[in-house]
Amino acid sequence: MTGPKRLALATSLLLIFLAGCQTNGTTGVVRTNEPAKGDYTAFGDTFDGLKTISDVDYYASDQAVTEAKTQFRSENYGNAGALFYKATRLAPNDGVAWLGLAASCDRIRRFDLADLAYGRAYRLLGATPEYYNNLGYSYLLRGKLQEARTNFLKAYELAPNDPTVANNLKLLSSSVQNIERS
Repeated sequence: MTGPKRLALATSLLLIFLAGCQTNGTTGVVRTNEPAKGDYTAFGDTFDGLKTISDVDYYASDQAVTEAKTQFRSENYGNAGALFYKATRLAPNDGVAWLGLAASCDRIRRFDLADLAYGRAYRLLGATPEYYNNLGYSYLLRGKLQEARTNFLKAYELAPNDPTVANNLKLLSSSVQNIERS
């Protein structure tokens, strides 16, 4: 299967998975009835009927990202993922939305989808402390402690005073064994 087809399949699977997530009686998929214009490509798929950035005075993804962050902090990772995914559809060049989508996919253990979102986030954001910290945490969740350490140290080099990075390094160092899991 070629790259674009595999990407389209992964996107479809993410939507199906997130559509089934429920928390506190609310479904994980958020729909919008915004007026349609434009043609976007996100995760390799073409989405018609979305507003373009030039059609609005704010980024169309702002509300979805704000709501997604709230859901993420409440540990409603399926809902957060659906909202971050919506934000990536509304503004395909929103690196923060892609990074949030990757973190949400990590928390529901969909590392295949997280890797795709991390790739897109890196292309949009570059080598930021947040990127390396989140990627390090992803590897920590996977049990790949050496990769986690490498990314946490990159984040630390870029932001030595960031308490989140420092806490993640402490968390990693408290681990007794370096176990590699696939």
